[in-house]
Amino acid sequence: MDQNLLYILAAVLVLGVGAQWLSWRLKQPSILALLILGIVAGPVTGLLRPDEQFGDLLFPLVSLGVALVLFEGGMTLNFRDLRGHGRAVTNLVSWGALLNWLLMALGCWWLAGFSPEIAFLFAALVVVTGPTVINPLLRTMRAKADVSQVLRWEGILIDPVGALLAVLVFQYLVSGTDSWQVFAGSIGVGLAAGFAGAFTLGFVLRRHWVPEYLVNVVTLAWVVMMFAGSDFVAHESGLLTVTVMGIWLGNMKDVGVSEILSFKESLSILIISMLFIVLGARVDPMDILATGWSGVIVLAVVLLARPIVVWASTLGGSYSWRQKALLSWVAPRGIVAAAVSSLFALRLADAGYPGATDLVAYTFLVIIATVVLQSLTARLATRWLGLAEAEPNGMLIVGANPVARAVGHALQQQGFRVKLADTSYEEIRSARMAGLETYYGDPISSHADRYLELVGIGRLFAMSRRPRWNTLACMKYRTEFGPTRVFSLRNDEDRETSEREKLADEYRVPRLFQDDVTYQKLASLLARGAEVKTINLTDEFDVAAYREKNASNLLPLFSIDGNGKLRVLNEEAQPDAATSGRLVALVWPIDDHPVEET
Repeated sequence: MDQNLLYILAAVLVLGVGAQWLSWRLKQPSILALLILGIVAGPVTGLLRPDEQFGDLLFPLVSLGVALVLFEGGMTLNFRDLRGHGRAVTNLVSWGALLNWLLMALGCWWLAGFSPEIAFLFAALVVVTGPTVINPLLRTMRAKADVSQVLRWEGILIDPVGALLAVLVFQYLVSGTDSWQVFAGSIGVGLAAGFAGAFTLGFVLRRHWVPEYLVNVVTLAWVVMMFAGSDFVAHESGLLTVTVMGIWLGNMKDVGVSEILSFKESLSILIISMLFIVLGARVDPMDILATGWSGVIVLAVVLLARPIVVWASTLGGSYSWRQKALLSWVAPRGIVAAAVSSLFALRLADAGYPGATDLVAYTFLVIIATVVLQSLTARLATRWLGLAEAEPNGMLIVGANPVARAVGHALQQQGFRVKLADTSYEEIRSARMAGLETYYGDPISSHADRYLELVGIGRLFAMSRRPRWNTLACMKYRTEFGPTRVFSLRNDEDRETSEREKLADEYRVPRLFQDDVTYQKLASLLARGAEVKTINLTDEFDVAAYREKNASNLLPLFSIDGNGKLRVLNEEAQPDAATSGRLVALVWPIDDHPVEET
């Protein structure tokens, strides 16, 4: 039996990770592939039977997995972000979320025949959209920034807000319906343990009492300890504890949580992958179909509540009816709803709540319907409403070093949107001081998949000092932007690489600038006073005329034609082709000493 359980766990892991990879390749929300594979492995083929095969371990494993997901979600809620992305976003994730909850709860109670308790719990679960379903949709929609930014930040911020709301409603159902004292005590224990856990962990991290290589695993152990300890003191208070702990820790000053968050995101991907295969295997498609007209009414309630909330949240703003209509249509439900509903259904069914067993079927119906329906129609709706962005002409630059900053600043001055990404805080700070838009983090990380906003950006310039990092970034984003829209700057290390270390042809990408131009050469010229300038060229005033008039050396980098189209000047597009329009070039005095090639 133990050996069979080993095979089952291995199969669940492989299926979960495979579903994540498939979703990445298809650019679709991962939740669909996870649920489909889980249903196929479970009810369809009967190979995975979680209740029978995991037995008494099922509930503790699911509880622990959901707890870690809620903790990681709580850490992403930064209080400054609630006020930093416009009044519409603030309204949608605060009183707008409460309004949405009440509208859906009352609709399910009065129209679909839910009991009041299950109606309010179900509504709390499906308030959440979430970045894992919104981000792939935004990349497909390609809506204008004023709409896509609202949807993106709503998905990020409402994740922990909705989870906290659902946990509080669940807490009331398992303790407060019989005794307010029990409910108040459970809430008190959850809040106190959450604050205590965050404060003590933050205290330890601030004083560097834990070595760097143990920070992540100590945090993980701390979360599990607080979850179990809180549950021991007050039954079912653990989920509230870890949610509050994540929110509080993520907003503590002088506590470096970026590495913890990165680790937790990777761990969450693994947990979610395995969790959803198991949960999907417990969902019988016939149960979803059995919801019948009641399911149709529930779906209609969820869809119709959204426009009311959006219109109310944008009152007094400058949003047109077209923008409000698109915001109203795009709100797919995601991973938090599915994971938490399955856990709550298990617990409430044991407590004897009528309708608890149907909670999962209705939740999964809403998830599948909204994700599939809106994935198929969002792009068409965006175009029909006239909100599709123009061809993206901005660029993401990997690296925030002096070369990247100089090039980025010059392109920004010409009206292009430029965003610099780097893992060095010092470099990012220098870029921000220069007025450049930045992303502090690794652009190929899972964190970037959630938080790196790319509206209006359609090119990648990999300009870091690390050749391998440049290559990895190009490999990731050529599926996003296209193989001819990602470029890498040479390094001296590239030129010195032996045949055994050279990249295979399928990993090579177009180069930035001419064959003799490397990062080191550009950095040396800039350090000696060279500047990146934009020169207006005509048929009468070409590059040679500029050199002669200004007694300057000139190294062409980009050309910009009369229509504002940018072209990288490299072996495929020779500098001599830039005879008119604007030329972005590195310029330095002609009497300067030549740069020695390394």
